[in-house]
Amino acid sequence: MKKTLVIFAHPYLEHSNSNVELINFYVRHQHFTLRDLYEEYPDFHIAAFRERKRLQNYDRFIFQFPIIWFGIPPLLKLWIDEVFDRNWLNEGEINPLENKEVYIVVTTGDKERSFSKEGTYKYTIDEIISGLIVSLNVFKANIKDITIVYEANKLSKKEIILQKKKFVEILNQ
Repeated sequence: MKKTLVIFAHPYLEHSNSNVELINFYVRHQHFTLRDLYEEYPDFHIAAFRERKRLQNYDRFIFQFPIIWFGIPPLLKLWIDEVFDRNWLNEGEINPLENKEVYIVVTTGDKERSFSKEGTYKYTIDEIISGLIVSLNVFKANIKDITIVYEANKLSKKEIILQKKKFVEILNQ
């Protein structure tokens, strides 16, 4: 099994059954390490050097977060800004993301049609999270899948379990 680091950022976790269900899955499986950024860095002071060293120990990464005011959560953005190091692009430097599998799990309270060119917001989720996608591409990560859970706050327990099951199947491919 691949050693997996889950970088999780949700500022209002107590209001998210969908995210809690996946977190419970990660915690129950020993090859997943869950890093809850809002729990670990409530003061927004990122230990960038420690985080960079941590990344080197994993075979794959999962970035899981909700859309917050049409973007990624502010602490996740700060984490990326401080942890991702341009020196990784220099020859001879260790790039802990290069060729590593990356999965992105995004939750949103809105409908899928709202996130389309014709929809309410006129932008897709991929466009909204493009900063993360571009960053991962620059560092030569292998983005395997972007899973989007629409209307996450309205899903029944059964629907949440089905979403979790689909995501686990994606991870096992």
